[in-house]
Amino acid sequence: MKEGSEDSVKDALKKKAFGYDTEETVEEFAYKEGEEILAKKKVTKKNVPPDITAIKMLLEEDVDLSEMTDEELEKEKIRLLKLLEKMNIKGETKWKEK
Repeated sequence: MKEGSEDSVKDALKKKAFGYDTEETVEEFAYKEGEEILAKKKVTKKNVPPDITAIKMLLEEDVDLSEMTDEELEKEKIRLLKLLEKMNIKGETKWKEK
């Protein structure tokens, strides 16, 4: 894979991992006197929440969990839970330790 395309894939993965806001536009057209005109336009704002799989992929890229001690794994678990709590912008999901 080329360097530039690898960077764009990583950027897309980061965007998905952290979540983002987007707008969806739907336009309906009609014909009036033989001319196409815009009849309706609906713009919807959407929040795409953080994606756990994308977060996991980013973290696995940097950390070799097999070499961590139990104490290090527990610290990493706590850190990730705090990160997920911060990323929960709208309070739609509550991440709780079991």
